[in-house]
Amino acid sequence: MTSATDPAATTAATDSAGTGRRITAGLFMSLDGVVEAPETWHFPYLNEEMGAVVGGLAAAADTLLLGRRTYETFAATWPQQTGDMADALNAIPKLVVSTTLDKAEWNNSSVLSGDLVAELTELKRRPGRDISLSGSIMLTRSLLRAGLIDDLHLLVHPIVLGSGIRLFTEQDRIPLQLAHSATFRTGVVHLHYRQA
Repeated sequence: MTSATDPAATTAATDSAGTGRRITAGLFMSLDGVVEAPETWHFPYLNEEMGAVVGGLAAAADTLLLGRRTYETFAATWPQQTGDMADALNAIPKLVVSTTLDKAEWNNSSVLSGDLVAELTELKRRPGRDISLSGSIMLTRSLLRAGLIDDLHLLVHPIVLGSGIRLFTEQDRIPLQLAHSATFRTGVVHLHYRQA
């Protein structure tokens, strides 16, 4: 294990070939694989080690990718907030994946509603920093299946929830390669995977 602040714990702005952008996803997960509603179980485990990982992922990105439901939750919350996190989220360009939204009202937001794989593949070819995928369980799952997520960060909490939406389904078979792992003082394990 290496420390949580090891440079391997955060993503680089370019891929191993040195060209293109990376899509990174980070999720809070229970020991039994639940990623739903982390606001109801995650906070007792939040400490500076976890904050360093989450902050590192945010700092490496210049674009935020969101599913519609996560976008609506964020857009209803962050414009009314103040502080560094609120300022960063309100300012960063945001891409919302939706077939039902015509436009996104939150500052610097636009809607992706066409061929998602083609649009994101093209976006990854353009110059820039990481594209950070936040929350958005169904979107994360579909992009993993399409091979479009370059870095998957799972913060596995030492709690069994018994029920709730899990990231992976019984139909999923997605080979991944462990790039980094770290255990926090709270018992949370940070697992950083890349596409195998």
